[in-house]
Amino acid sequence: MTFLISAAAFIVLLTLLILIHEWGHYIFARLLGVEVEEFGFGLPPRAKKLFQRKGTLFSLNWIPFGGFVRLKGENAIDLESRYAKGSFGKAPIISRILILCGGVLMNFLLAFALLTLGFSVGRWVPNFYSSADELQQAASRGEISVKLGVYINDVLPGGGAAKAGIQKDTMIKAIDGQEIKSPDELVALQKGKKEVEYTLVEGKAQTEHKVRVAINDDGHSGIAISAFATELSAPTRSFGQSVVLALKETKFMTIQTIKGIGNLGRSLLTRGHVPEGITGIVGIAVLTSGAVNEGFMTYLRLVALLSLSLAILNILPLPALDGGRLLFVIAEMIRRKPLNQRFEMMTNTIGFFILIGLIVIITYNDVIHLF
Repeated sequence: MTFLISAAAFIVLLTLLILIHEWGHYIFARLLGVEVEEFGFGLPPRAKKLFQRKGTLFSLNWIPFGGFVRLKGENAIDLESRYAKGSFGKAPIISRILILCGGVLMNFLLAFALLTLGFSVGRWVPNFYSSADELQQAASRGEISVKLGVYINDVLPGGGAAKAGIQKDTMIKAIDGQEIKSPDELVALQKGKKEVEYTLVEGKAQTEHKVRVAINDDGHSGIAISAFATELSAPTRSFGQSVVLALKETKFMTIQTIKGIGNLGRSLLTRGHVPEGITGIVGIAVLTSGAVNEGFMTYLRLVALLSLSLAILNILPLPALDGGRLLFVIAEMIRRKPLNQRFEMMTNTIGFFILIGLIVIITYNDVIHLF
């Protein structure tokens, strides 16, 4: 049953994001006088004509995944059809730019709305804090509640900690019975001493035990440490506070997504493999399953992240994507005459197959990591 729920949540998630994207194209096309011949739920072949509204056929298609919008004259080769009244090609350049950006805008708005909801109702903790200092500053502003601790990142051979059998990835809760919250406090409590007692917290079970550790003349025990959050939560926020945090989170997620896409391109070109942290359809399905198990608000956060990722991916200036088509429109604006339609279609077709190839490579990488 859990598998079926996760699978349904995965299909609903991606279909919802794609349909909202296509709805953005549809709305802007209608507003700017371009005829929409078909709005399809799912992908062809067509299974059923649902209804006709204002000249647009709404259809149900056999592949129950995503959807599409077909604009008048969009893929026409002959000039008469391409520039017929109400066609995409006949619309002013600024209208075509807005139509092409409509889907991206809708995905951005969905992500922003969900983040605002999450930071207010869900009391989410933002991801854009990059250090313990930033967490403390955010806590002082009332954005979050945080309790910091000291984490052992590494144990140096031959030091007092190594000789005492201390392992890395352990938390130091106290020194000589005095609780510590930062690396500075640890350094201060060890200064001038030959030996101290660490209270350590280890493993998922958070078991505590005490151990005596020798300190050298420099006041060190041979460990590399950092501050980390032992407890992290968020208070109830106002709508205004949530909007500000949503804007910051959107900016942070956008930058991280662009960096991820850049890393993917560099890694594939230079090393021939998919870098860590990049995932495709299979990986998203696994993430969806985990999010469903953790609760509805965690699932919504994943929807926000993927909606933003879809927006950024689509606006990239690559053939077959909205950004690639936007590039052709901008080229037409600069040249003051349209590009050859056959060349545009051929470029988009090649871009489509390259995109499919990337999806296959990333999916293969997902499967390898899964097993």
